[in-house]
Amino acid sequence: MFAHLRPQADDPILVLMRAFQADPRPGKVDLGIGVWRDAEGRTPVFGAVKTAEERLWRTQDTKSYVSFAGDPAFHAAVGDLLLGSVTRPRAVTATTGGTSAVQTLLALSQVARPAAQVWIPAETWPNHRVLAEHLGLATRAFTYLAPEGTGIDREVLLRDLAQAQAGDVVILHACCHNPTGIDPDPELQAEIVDSLARTGAVPLVDCAYLGFGAVPEADAAFLRRLASLPEAMLAFSGSKSFGLYRERVGLALVLLEQPGVVEAVQSQLTRLNRVNYSFPPDHGARVVTEILADPALRTAWEAELAAIRTALSANRQALAKALRARLQSDRFDGLAAQSGMFAMLPLGKERVMRMREDFAVYAVGTGRVNLAGVTPRTTDRVAEAIAAVLRD
Repeated sequence: MFAHLRPQADDPILVLMRAFQADPRPGKVDLGIGVWRDAEGRTPVFGAVKTAEERLWRTQDTKSYVSFAGDPAFHAAVGDLLLGSVTRPRAVTATTGGTSAVQTLLALSQVARPAAQVWIPAETWPNHRVLAEHLGLATRAFTYLAPEGTGIDREVLLRDLAQAQAGDVVILHACCHNPTGIDPDPELQAEIVDSLARTGAVPLVDCAYLGFGAVPEADAAFLRRLASLPEAMLAFSGSKSFGLYRERVGLALVLLEQPGVVEAVQSQLTRLNRVNYSFPPDHGARVVTEILADPALRTAWEAELAAIRTALSANRQALAKALRARLQSDRFDGLAAQSGMFAMLPLGKERVMRMREDFAVYAVGTGRVNLAGVTPRTTDRVAEAIAAVLRD
């Protein structure tokens, strides 16, 4: 039965991780894997998470199943976090992380409109395209970055999106765009919303880094603009925002125009959970609910997010300054104004490989770098590696 199967290509990030781990050189630097790390290279557990977990340990009296859609209190807590005062008919389910949330919403789109095309930014999280293609959905790329890579190509982006049809799906990032770190400004946000309103295309908003660019309320601004459309889909991940990477905390939420269709959409979300994994994981969801429901814990969590933002901003500014000094150019000054963990550097695969071979600085082949790895201890090494490969 299985003899004819051939190994699938490894994920490039996993290949990079293995290469980094096997590298014996002291001072090696990991700018690849997309997790937050502090100046000591650790991914610590949030203090608010530890407190919430202790409370659950002391008070939780069962580990029985909840429901195929997860805990309604979790739905409400995350819905309020994302949407604030926005009140709309909605269907919602917990999922196994943000990846599952995206896949669930794409599968729902396929059920609702099998011929729908999925419009994906040319620069995006690689799994967006992988998940759509795995489901057999037709995909179209739309322009995001301008040719020089320092900003968004507003005109071409809007021209591309104008070609979408009613019922097509357009994947957008809520904030802290992965991999570029460049988000649309409020004016462009409004133009994107207007474009979707004209075409009838439905946004699928991936919200994986809430609080990494600004306070959660501000980071949710674009998402809330999109929530004004007749229909919208939101995929939330708790991996970064709450540091719950291994707990697989996710939520898929569908905003609807008419209350009469909520039951049908909710039943489809429940069915998708049932055929994939039955009941979504609950522990991480309970932790998030506990934090968001308790004012003191929420304040502590937001303070921890603020510390992460401060560190990332400092890392960006330090790298921009170091590159300006080495290259005698303002080419990378824009790094300091970008948002979130990531940036795209104009390096190309050959230069990225040279950075790895000559300087033990590891980045993804596309030039995406995780700014969490650019700490006070590593900034000079990273800047020297980038400057050296660009000079040649």
